[in-house]
Amino acid sequence: MTAAPADGQGAPAGQDIARRATADPLFRLVAYALEAAHGRPPAAVWSAPYAFHLGSPGLVAAAGWPVAAAAAPRSDGLVRLSSLGHPADSCDVPLVLSGPAPAMAAWAAGPYAVLRALARAGYGRGGTDLHVQGSLTAAAGLSTAEPADCAVALAVVDAHTPPGTDPDRTELARLLAGALPDGDEALHRAVLFARPGEALLADRDPARPHRYVAFDPGASGARLVLLAVRTDPRHPDLRAALARAVACAGRAGALSAWPPGPPGPRPGRSVLVLLPEERLAAVRAAVAEDFHDRGRPVPRFLNIAVAGAARREE
Repeated sequence: MTAAPADGQGAPAGQDIARRATADPLFRLVAYALEAAHGRPPAAVWSAPYAFHLGSPGLVAAAGWPVAAAAAPRSDGLVRLSSLGHPADSCDVPLVLSGPAPAMAAWAAGPYAVLRALARAGYGRGGTDLHVQGSLTAAAGLSTAEPADCAVALAVVDAHTPPGTDPDRTELARLLAGALPDGDEALHRAVLFARPGEALLADRDPARPHRYVAFDPGASGARLVLLAVRTDPRHPDLRAALARAVACAGRAGALSAWPPGPPGPRPGRSVLVLLPEERLAAVRAAVAEDFHDRGRPVPRFLNIAVAGAARREE
């Protein structure tokens, strides 16, 4: 039997996902986890893709791996945040619109900043029960923050507006840019506006129409692979390990490689590799053999599909 909402609010749209056998396991999980953690089903479940840069300024795309968020509205001004990635660090805090944020677990600071920005704009001032879960770990090297920001924003707005109302993504992009100055605006826009098989040229002026260019490796017989080295991101050898992996991949037939994040003084822990389909096995074998022969952990390989934007999970 489903527990009644603590504040009397209903949860019509997403409440059956947890028990629907045909639903994606990740979305069933976040819906069930929100109900298990907070005693009520979600009103909205949204997925938002991880996103990456293409090595050219402002050119970004979405990956076929999502972050999911489930939300249920409250009316008592309380925010309850949970994540299976941080099972011991759930938190119940008041939604404070100005001044210092209340003390909470470090992972919850980003979602809370998004909730505050939304509340200032008139969405969810009564509070929210929220559960967030990604499909990749930090070891993959793709930024988790931007898809989580967008999944949270879309789920919360959806949960606090009449059924069938589509969130204004342009407004959300503007709100996220103001609330999260350290975030990657280009990745936020990729998450919100990406198209399958295309890359987005993220203009600095969000009011301008979005421009897209074809980027569909599979259509041209190629494969896009995320290659992540198993080296601590603080280790001084990380840059050398990445360079060695790229060199091995190139000798085995890879066409190009670039970091998935923006340029910066510190290297990430992964690179994106574009290679012909028929060279995939050879590239993997060459990289694995080189690292194994030197007594180093073999890098991970993750296939990347160029995906579409965040969406509501019905």
